[in-house]
Amino acid sequence: MSTPPVRAVVFDLDGTLVQTRLASWEVFEPISRRHGLGVDTPGQYFGLFRGNVFTSIRSLCSTDEQARAATADFLAALRSSYSPPLVPGMQAVVRRLASECTLAVMSSNAMEVLRRVLVDNDLAYCFAHVFGGDVAPDKRAALRTFLADAGSGFGRRCSADYDEGGEAARPDPATTVLVTDTAGDVRDAREVGVRVVGVTWGMHTAAELTEAGAEFVALWPQEVLSYLLGDDAAREPADACAVPSHRVPGSEPGDDCGCGCSGGAACPGPADGTGTATSAAPAGNPAGAAGGSAEAAGGSAEAAGGSAEAAGGSAEAPGARRRRRRREAAALVPASPAPSPGPHPGTAVTGRDPLLDAVRRICG
Repeated sequence: MSTPPVRAVVFDLDGTLVQTRLASWEVFEPISRRHGLGVDTPGQYFGLFRGNVFTSIRSLCSTDEQARAATADFLAALRSSYSPPLVPGMQAVVRRLASECTLAVMSSNAMEVLRRVLVDNDLAYCFAHVFGGDVAPDKRAALRTFLADAGSGFGRRCSADYDEGGEAARPDPATTVLVTDTAGDVRDAREVGVRVVGVTWGMHTAAELTEAGAEFVALWPQEVLSYLLGDDAAREPADACAVPSHRVPGSEPGDDCGCGCSGGAACPGPADGTGTATSAAPAGNPAGAAGGSAEAAGGSAEAAGGSAEAAGGSAEAPGARRRRRRREAAALVPASPAPSPGPHPGTAVTGRDPLLDAVRRICG
């Protein structure tokens, strides 16, 4: 019997979409010491994810009060200091799948962290549903909620609106796939009846994921596409889910760049021609539609993670250090070249790129 087509893909966050081993251990290690949990090595910490991590933390505590305090401190530390980088290649994988399937995120992490990560990486509007650990700590319950929702078949195609003007078949367990890096998630999904694809770049090995019940384990992000879409993985999406170019000031809808274009695609820069033109943003770019910069979505990088100096320490916190390095790296990306000052023959001198003026006249 052939496998039914995939209608919905649910991604784990930590260790699947983002690199988590170092970043999450740095957050958890002080919590373990403070509450006497006895988790002294990264290997012991990774072992907590063989089941539900909150259940695992509870098992380390002698009282409910200790468990509540440790869990609350862990979530608070994640909200303030956790800012891991995206797994290389996963942005393209998510955007390609968003053009074909309804996407969701299911994570033990806090909603604030999920929002920060997805907005900062231009993925916020690829996902129709997000289940954070502070909203749905039991991933089995989160999966059942997703499957029971009459509207769960409607997705987002890298823009703010949900699918409209048609009917979407509700995903069922046979057409829903969880993509995860932990054996605990695999077992939770299989208990609900959902299919599972494992990934090897997170917490657990291919053997552990297969033993837990994963039907396939990817060695590279691109294998997720190949396995889920088959030959269709090579087909270009027909919507706005192409991977965006580097975001630059003035390229977001609503930006006031001084040229009167209201920002967004093909903004040519200041009307006087003295500024540098911005690169065109793809239609439906969630960087702008999702609420703009990281500052608008969840506070600035400093406000989200804070520096150790602001907390009273003298050394820069690991989360703040990683965010600072990514900002510095982004600043090195050159802006798009300014338009040629000389007009093409037969065009009016407007101080803007003549080709863009022509496009505006045609699209009117």
